[in-house]
Amino acid sequence: MEETDRKGKNGDNSKAFEDGDPLALCLSPPSCRPNPPTPPPPLPPPSPGPSQHSFPPPPPPPPPLLLPDFISVPSSAASAVAVAADPPARPLRARRKHSQGPRGAHKSDTVPPPFSWATTRRATVHSLNHLLSRNIKNIYGDAQCKRCEASQVISYDLVSKFNEVAAFIRARKHWMHDRAPAEWMTPAFPDCRSCGQPNCMRPVVAAKKRSINWLFMLLGQTLGCCTLDQLKYFCKHTKNHRTGAKDRILYLTYLGLCKQLDPAGPFDR
Repeated sequence: MEETDRKGKNGDNSKAFEDGDPLALCLSPPSCRPNPPTPPPPLPPPSPGPSQHSFPPPPPPPPPLLLPDFISVPSSAASAVAVAADPPARPLRARRKHSQGPRGAHKSDTVPPPFSWATTRRATVHSLNHLLSRNIKNIYGDAQCKRCEASQVISYDLVSKFNEVAAFIRARKHWMHDRAPAEWMTPAFPDCRSCGQPNCMRPVVAAKKRSINWLFMLLGQTLGCCTLDQLKYFCKHTKNHRTGAKDRILYLTYLGLCKQLDPAGPFDR
């Protein structure tokens, strides 16, 4: 009975839907169709204020480079401009050959002997045997006091003073190592007879190198009073090595002068 009534109702509803009766549709039982999804709420528009991490606007583009209008140049004028822009190359000069001799080689190697114990060659003295054969036994020179500036002539015995220098070299040559010792670098001087000041009579070194009294300062062991340039002058004209510090050049000067006095002595380097 209930099924008959349900079928009757369903039949009446379908008939009403077909007839288009809206009232019948409203009174019909609810269907099981799902509801449509609810759309999301719209996002709020961005605030017009500056962002916390905003970047500076890019710089404006550079103005366009305006090139001058091309002006045609005749071929002859263009070649003239090219020649003016590229000057002609210099001719190669032959390399000058440097002389192997020392500076001042144009000067004569011989000079008038400034002393009786000196030869005509620069920075060269006679041998000991030659001087003794000519009865030259004392070597003298000028000295000046460093305190009172009094001048006097000092004389050295040739044989005794040379033996003193030679004995000093024989005893210490093995540990000098081609360097002058302190006794030669800062020499001791004789006492002044005028003021009595000890260790103050310094030898007078000639202004012209060719007039230096080399033998006098060798016997007094005062060659250390010479400047480095004066010592190099001696080594240059005696064919000795002349580069290095003063103690090296002074050592070579002592050995060179002793070799001139006694060529057979132990005064080789």
